[in-house]
Amino acid sequence: MRHRVDFLVLGSGAAGLSFALQVAEYGSVAVITKQSAVESNTTYAQGGIAAVMDSADSIETHVQDTLRAGAGLCDESVVRVIIEEGPQQIRQLVDGGATFSSESGKLHLGREGGHTANRIVHAADATGKVIELSLLERVKKHANIQLCEYHFAVELLTNHHLGQHVSKVRPDIDCFGAYVYHIESDRVDTWLAKVTMLATGGAGQVYLHTTNPGVATGDGVAMAYRAKARIANMEFVQFHPTSLYHEDARSFLISEAVRGEGAYLLNGAGHRFMPDYDSRAELAPRDVVARAIDDQLKARGENHVWLDITHRPAELIHSRFPNISAKCLEYGIDITKDHIPVVPAAHYFCGGVHTDVDGRTSINRLMASGEVACTGLHGANRLASNSLLEALVVGKRSAKTSIGVASDNTFSEDVPDWDDSSTENPAEWILISHNRDELRRVMWDYVGIVRSELRLERAARRTRFLFEETEAFYRKSKVSAGLCELRNMIAVAYLVVQSAAIRRESRGLHYMTDYPEMVEKEGRLTLI
Repeated sequence: MRHRVDFLVLGSGAAGLSFALQVAEYGSVAVITKQSAVESNTTYAQGGIAAVMDSADSIETHVQDTLRAGAGLCDESVVRVIIEEGPQQIRQLVDGGATFSSESGKLHLGREGGHTANRIVHAADATGKVIELSLLERVKKHANIQLCEYHFAVELLTNHHLGQHVSKVRPDIDCFGAYVYHIESDRVDTWLAKVTMLATGGAGQVYLHTTNPGVATGDGVAMAYRAKARIANMEFVQFHPTSLYHEDARSFLISEAVRGEGAYLLNGAGHRFMPDYDSRAELAPRDVVARAIDDQLKARGENHVWLDITHRPAELIHSRFPNISAKCLEYGIDITKDHIPVVPAAHYFCGGVHTDVDGRTSINRLMASGEVACTGLHGANRLASNSLLEALVVGKRSAKTSIGVASDNTFSEDVPDWDDSSTENPAEWILISHNRDELRRVMWDYVGIVRSELRLERAARRTRFLFEETEAFYRKSKVSAGLCELRNMIAVAYLVVQSAAIRRESRGLHYMTDYPEMVEKEGRLTLI
């Protein structure tokens, strides 16, 4: 089946939905999402949005905090644009129905690691969910937007599908839409579009321990890579220092805002160890805190450390962190009285599809926004709560650009429909789950918080074998969501391993035991 829309949006988080709402006044829009629309990384974002909303703060201070965290790899011009436009995005969210925490009639502004001022706009500890539901409600009401849940984008449609430019990265490659697997109908449809927006989120599921939801399998980066788009800085994977450690709990994020409210990190002996590593203690950037915890665990042979906020008033804790309090209580942890067991977990990819500040990729008519993209804002380490800010600002700017692109292009009717005539429904589905589990373990063991040349070599060998085995399986099998996710995860793992091997230094989130110092001449993008 063939579909035609002016704007095809892949992903239903803040980046995709905000883009869809802005382009919908200028043409037809389809939002493709592989599960329910609310299931996105945005929904699980607890902390908030970093924006200068207080006269005691300044744009320049926010810029400098971002540049400092980015360890010399931020694009300063991009940083300035996104931070300058942040306050306007907050006001538009409020006008659109989002309700944020306030105090005495003013926005309550929190502080998180790496920030030198209170500038985190939040809705208690469920900011992402508030933003997601607000945007989703508006999308569902818009006559020009069709929301396609349980639709899985399989491949981007480009000149390669016309037999052109098969083997090279070129400046004249165009994106014509995507092949999309309709899960309920068990068929792959052809979706033609004048502009395609990648807003598929992150790839935390590539790692054994992650704060990300199950949908975060790196689909957008993998599709863009196969389409020969330029990919940047995939070695910079942010591990959130504090996810809940409990044998019965799936990784659950304990927001950085808890440390922002004064929580301490303690080792098994009850020693507050962060001041031993950094003068900013618990409010140091996430890479510093995650490595400190990793060092403590390895040195002491322990499985977790403790997060202690019991010295703060119970009423404040419950009002500021109602969802965290409730989740911990499910596992018998009263955070007003008990220490919280925590470990680091894969949280955010600073790298992704290389774009400018307007969301343009190296492929014409293909845009990218949100965690799937690498705009230059985050550099080697994302400053806390800058991600939702980036998604909203770049979503708006890319919408403006895309409206012009759509008016200048037509549908490419020469693209062939999906052909699965030589495939079959295989019996060996166990291969998918086995290879997925093995990949996640390999990435956690060898390409985690601390890396080495030996570990990366081992990871490269194992991911290569998984790639070859899975590709052979894919070529003879009918499409399924699980198989597509596995292919995408392997592609992302390959990009992380190769990018990490290229960067022979330690910088930001990338720490190599063989090269423990930052090297000035290496202060450039890693491009694949």
